[in-house]
Amino acid sequence: MRLRGRKGIRETIERQTDLVVLNPQDWKGRWAERFGNSRPIHVELGMGKGKFISEMSVRNPEINFIGVDMYDELIRRASEKARAAANREDGKAPDNLVLSLFNVERIEDVFEPGELRRIYLNFSDPWPKKKHARRRLTHPNFIARYIRLLDDRGEIHFKTDSKSLFEFSLNAFADMNVRLRRITLDLHKDGPAPDNVMTEYETKFAEQGMPIYRLEAVVGATALAEHEEEIRRQWGS
Repeated sequence: MRLRGRKGIRETIERQTDLVVLNPQDWKGRWAERFGNSRPIHVELGMGKGKFISEMSVRNPEINFIGVDMYDELIRRASEKARAAANREDGKAPDNLVLSLFNVERIEDVFEPGELRRIYLNFSDPWPKKKHARRRLTHPNFIARYIRLLDDRGEIHFKTDSKSLFEFSLNAFADMNVRLRRITLDLHKDGPAPDNVMTEYETKFAEQGMPIYRLEAVVGATALAEHEEEIRRQWGS
């Protein structure tokens, strides 16, 4: 992926120490210290231009959010989205949001086991060629890493417009014995899904009438117990 951005991108994001973290490995195991509180941490891996993570941080002030991408230009664009979403006269970003520059391959260099509550995978690169399957962010190798990093209430939320990636992901989660819920093959079939924050891609695809595939993976022991109790109440067992 090649991005054409304005000159001085790195300098622009380096100045934004209130929002951007360029040395995320230094905060491994200490993200609560970076945020100044012990609230749950939700991470979006591959945030693109940052619309989703910015809106989520404003809607959910009780949660800390980290938006991750590996391109300077996307960090810059996301920083603009974040400050606009906060809508503050002083131009500051939401207090519960950090944007970080790193390759997801290095995720275990950045977070300690149990440090995260939720991982969002939104419209990840499908890597359609079979020889590139290991690069897909829902490959079992990645799922195993996510499981280690999530806490006892940990979940993975996944959305994509790619039918082939969704099918691959369903099998990958099954191979890892991960419990799934709220699986949908057309999220916006009856209009915009309630309480759903759209990404830039999602907005475009939904307007074109393309189906959006979505699932939630329940990982943590407490989250699993609560999910099973919800099922018993629902079905009266």
